[in-house]
Amino acid sequence: MKIIDAFGKQCPLPLVMAKKELDAGCQELAVQVDNETAVKNLSRLAEKKGMDVSVDVIEGGWLVSFADEGGFGVQELTANGSVASSGAACGPLGCGYAVFVNGDSIGTNDGELGGSLMKMALYTLSEAGDPPASLLFMNEGVKLLVEGQDQNIESVSKLISQGTEVLVCGTCLDFYGLKDKLAVGEVSNMYDILERMREAAKVIAL
Repeated sequence: MKIIDAFGKQCPLPLVMAKKELDAGCQELAVQVDNETAVKNLSRLAEKKGMDVSVDVIEGGWLVSFADEGGFGVQELTANGSVASSGAACGPLGCGYAVFVNGDSIGTNDGELGGSLMKMALYTLSEAGDPPASLLFMNEGVKLLVEGQDQNIESVSKLISQGTEVLVCGTCLDFYGLKDKLAVGEVSNMYDILERMREAAKVIAL
């Protein structure tokens, strides 16, 4: 088994290091990390690749181990741990669609109007009956999912229940001091967010 020492490295670096080894054919891999975000992201990577994954507490952090046992199969997991809907339309460019939210309002001319439009957009997505495969929040968009944003939280929670994976930029949450106030969605990283865009048949930016 190959062991990667990723102590002191913030995501997405442990994720990138692990993926490089797995893509090169490594079937037994362990990654030492010292933060829970890396543990979650590495676990999602293993499950997505159809590999068994285990997490053990070690001195200074955690050891995330991958084994190519074929126990899970290739599955896309939602933020709440359920398997994403397999009904997403696939084409030559990818499967389903992703929605990228990089601000807390739509447009820049009027903040109040833009904020109302964003709330309506998230609500409409949750009610339309065609949920996105991924809903991705970055920059000021992360502010939409913190405590007190009840309408947005309700809309996004409904999308999660329909199989949408909701990823929220952890670096952005840290920058705005909001990580402890995140009410819905999975704390993620640049690598995973860009990967979801790459995998989607189309990306809609709000």
